[in-house]
Amino acid sequence: MNVRNCIKPLATLALSLTVAFGSAAWAGDGGKANIVIVATGGTIAGTAGSATQTVGYTAAKVGVDRLIEAVPDLKNIANVKGEQLFQVASESITDEHWLKLGKRVNALLAQDDVDGVVITHGTDTMEETAYFLNLVVKSNKPVVLTGSMRPSTAISADGPMNILNAVTVASSKEAYGKGVMIALNDKIGGARDISKTNAVSLDTFKGLDFGYMGLVVNGEAKFYQASTKKHTVDTEFDISKLDKLPAVDIAYAQANANNIAANAFAAAGDMGIVLAGPGDGSTAVVVDEGLAALRKKGIFIVRSSRTGSGPTMRNGESDDDKLDFVVSDTLNPQKARILLQLALTKTHDTKQIQRMFYTY
Repeated sequence: MNVRNCIKPLATLALSLTVAFGSAAWAGDGGKANIVIVATGGTIAGTAGSATQTVGYTAAKVGVDRLIEAVPDLKNIANVKGEQLFQVASESITDEHWLKLGKRVNALLAQDDVDGVVITHGTDTMEETAYFLNLVVKSNKPVVLTGSMRPSTAISADGPMNILNAVTVASSKEAYGKGVMIALNDKIGGARDISKTNAVSLDTFKGLDFGYMGLVVNGEAKFYQASTKKHTVDTEFDISKLDKLPAVDIAYAQANANNIAANAFAAAGDMGIVLAGPGDGSTAVVVDEGLAALRKKGIFIVRSSRTGSGPTMRNGESDDDKLDFVVSDTLNPQKARILLQLALTKTHDTKQIQRMFYTY
C-alpha cells in the first residue's frame, strides 16, 4: 500500500471528526476535554448548622473553587476550571440572570479551548434555566446543569457525585449535539422534557412523558434516546442584543376559578399570560370569557396543563381558533412561559407562535 495515498484520507477523517465533535481537546491532553464549571448558587452551594440538617439550610454560600476541590476525581475526567457567575438560591433566579448566563455560556462555547460547560444551579428552577438555555445556546457543544437536594454540609451530600457525573456527561463525545441536559442522581435528562417532581427526594427529576435520555454508570455516560424537538443551534432565538425579556406570567386555575390573577398581570403590563389549567388546560366559562377579553386587548394567551404531563390539545377545551389562543403542546406552564417570552421577541403572530410551540 502506498503510504502517501493514506495520508490524505486520514487527514480528511481527522478534520471531519474535529468538525463533528467541535473539539481539539479530546485529542490533546490525554484525550481529556476542557470543561468550564459555571457556578450560580443553589443547594449544592448551601450550608447548614449540622450534618443531618437537609431542610432550612442556607443556599448559595459555597464558592465554585470549593465545589471543585470537593471532587478530586474531576482531574481524571477533564481539564476543569470554574467561574462564579452569580450566587443565588434558584427560586430567586430572574430573567436578567438568564440573559447573563445565556450570553456567558455562548461566549465560553465559542472558544476553541472550551469543549463543554457544566452549570451548578439550584434545583427549584433548574428545569426552567435549562429549557431557556436549550432555546438560546448557539453551539452543539454539551451544556449540562447539575445541583443537589442536600446542602454541601450534609451526610451523604449528593452534590459531589452530581458534579462528577455532569462533567462526565459534558466530556462525552456522545453528548455533542443533544442540546442542554440535566445530570442528577445518575440520570441524564433533556432540558425540554425533564422536571422536578418531588420537594425532597434525591430522585426528584423525571421525564414523566418521555423519560430520560440516559444514565451515568461507573463513570461512563450512556445515552439511549434524544429529543426530536429542535434546540440550540437550530432555534430562531437570539439573545445577543437583548437586555430584557417580555413580561409573561402564569395564572393558576382551580375549582371556583376566577380572572383576578390574569387581570392583575395584564394591568401590570404583561404581554402574555400562560394559563395553568386543570386537565387539558381546561378553562371554566368565566375564565374563558376573561381570557378572551384580554386577548382582544392584545394580551397573548397560552393554555397549558397543571397536571405535569400530557399534551394540551388545540381546540380541545376552548375554541382556540376563534379566541386566538395558543396551546402549549407537552410543555408545562413554567416552560411554556419561557417559550412565549422568547417567541414575543420574534413575532406577534399567534399562528407563528403556535408553530414555535409545536417546534420547540
